[in-house]
Formats: sequence, C-alpha cells, structure tokens
Amino acid sequence: MRYAIVVTGPAYGTQNATSAWMFAKALLEAKHSIDSIFFYQDAVSNANSLTSPASDEHDLVKEWVKLSKENKIELNICVSAALRRGMVDSEHACEGMYNVHSSFNFSGLGSLAKAMLTCDRTVQF
Repeated sequence: MRYAIVVTGPAYGTQNATSAWMFAKALLEAKHSIDSIFFYQDAVSNANSLTSPASDEHDLVKEWVKLSKENKIELNICVSAALRRGMVDSEHACEGMYNVHSSFNFSGLGSLAKAMLTCDRTVQF
C-alpha cells in the first residue's frame, strides 16, 4: 500500500513525531511505500537544522533526514506554519540566515491534499 503521513507534533515535547517516525520505519520494513511525509503546525520543528539534542538523546531531525535519503521520501513542511514559527529556508532567508534543513521542502496544503488523494492511506500523528 501507498501511505501519506501527516505529523502535527513537535520534534520534542510530545510523542507524536517519534511515533510517526517509528510507524514510517515499520511500514517500510513491511514493504509498503510512503509517498510523502507532511509536517504541519508545531511539527515544522522537525525540520529545524539548529536542533541540538544531548548526546544521549535521540536526534529526530537527523533520523527524518536519514529515512528520507535512504527511501527517497519527500519531507514537506507547511510553509505558512513554518514561517509563522520562525522556520526559514534558504529562499526566504534574511542576510543568509536560515534554519530549515535542506532535506525538507516548503510546500502548501495543496501538496498534502494531492498526497491524500493519490495514496491508499493517510495516517496522522
């Protein structure tokens, strides 16, 4: 089956994003495919390249990037939610300063709607 995953929880502070990451890994191990992972609301913090967890903590941003690269999965973050929360990519940067990891793409709710229409299942965390 083809899946779209929607994450609404931040990288740290709730279990939503970690549960989504674990679910995505389980789907791939079961030979399903993931077309898109969409980060919405506070979940845009999962794309923050400046996140620096302690050495004994799980680096969720790094894990999303690894999952994306190894499996060719798009990591989309809602542009409106990101800009509202101070998340800026290189295109929107002032004075060359940005904090969105290059593996994440700014996109709108239209890309989420498209994923939901073209996938067999959409799961939200």
